[in-house]
Amino acid sequence: MASINLITQFLLFGLIVCWPIWKTGRLSYVDIGWPWGLVCIGVLTLILSDGYYWRVRIIGGVYIFIGLRMGLGALQLWRKGFMQKEFPRYQYQRLRWERQKKTNVQLAMQVDALTQGMANASFLALPAFIIGTNPDPTFSILEYIGILLWVMAFVFEATADAQKLSFLRKMSALNQKNKVCDIGLWKYSRHPNYFAEWMVWNALILMAIPSWIGLRSHEPLMIWVLLGIGLLFVSRLMYLSLVYLTGAKPSEYYSFKKRPDYKAYQKRVNMFFPGMPK
Repeated sequence: MASINLITQFLLFGLIVCWPIWKTGRLSYVDIGWPWGLVCIGVLTLILSDGYYWRVRIIGGVYIFIGLRMGLGALQLWRKGFMQKEFPRYQYQRLRWERQKKTNVQLAMQVDALTQGMANASFLALPAFIIGTNPDPTFSILEYIGILLWVMAFVFEATADAQKLSFLRKMSALNQKNKVCDIGLWKYSRHPNYFAEWMVWNALILMAIPSWIGLRSHEPLMIWVLLGIGLLFVSRLMYLSLVYLTGAKPSEYYSFKKRPDYKAYQKRVNMFFPGMPK
């Protein structure tokens, strides 16, 4: 499964990410490749896993759902022409390269895109592939908690996105620009959608723990330990990405520059983890 996924991700990113980046000089195409890569993981899980069929269907369906939700949105942005210019988070990446005095930006973009493709081919596929090996027809309490946590995280993220969209529409109707969204969940976190996305992956890790424990009798100790470390690293990887690499930090760099009230908002509201405003 891992080998087939590696080939699939390589072909996917080569065709719809790396080649368009080379032609246009814009990294934004990663936003198409990454979620559709998750769809591929879900499909491979459904087709190739030999675990208990309901468990396989659940985790495969979850990956497909996560990927389609973001992937269809990315295609919509591409169709409407929003990818004719670089997204702010990828503009911020260019600023990083300038600070690092990188001169071969074309190569740096390809390396960055392939790095995200390799994440799909390795760590981000671990929860699905590990869960897909479990033949036990009985679900554990951790799996039920993980499923419940995933549903809650999805509702949290969808609510945050809907509140932000409603706020933007209201400000547009009032002809007010560059206002700070501090309604609903955005009163308690400056990036509730990113926090919820992180919790989605933590839920998948939690769901995978019983299946990982079950692998102990089938895998050599070293392989089993490395799989467990890799599973936990998924949480760390997504946190770094959602906060520092392509999430909160790049977003705030531009919000601070164009929204006069953003500095006060930063002092009042937590950046990532929800909490009572100061």
